Amino acid sequence: MPDLHPTHPHKQRTGLNRLWHASGYSLAGLRAGWGEKAFRQEACLAAVLLPLSFWLGNSWLETALLAATVVLVLITELLNSGIEAAIDRIGPELHDLSKRAKDMGSAAVLLSLLLCGAVWAAALYQRFFHG
Repeated sequence: MPDLHPTHPHKQRTGLNRLWHASGYSLAGLRAGWGEKAFRQEACLAAVLLPLSFWLGNSWLETALLAATVVLVLITELLNSGIEAAIDRIGPELHDLSKRAKDMGSAAVLLSLLLCGAVWAAALYQRFFHG
């Protein structure tokens, strides 16, 4: 009896072959993200903030928190762009569920930006005004 749900060829890869291909897909995702204006802006900001996190953080934990919030913004933006691309792939017509999905992705980016801003503001306050 034929298999009604054949395994996708990509799922059959193992070991270093799987890792090699997965890395290629990840790099392709980063290149696709770079095509998004918001991601480019956030990546350029990250190029400044990530090195600054080593200067501003007083411990490895503070440095990690500062850097992690910046990377979280990038991750969230990539996921939001993925949601938008998937919705746009379905079709250009307006639909309540499409709008809802896009709005929720946008809200996730906003929350990650607010978190990042709050953590950085607290660290800057601690460094310069609290002694």
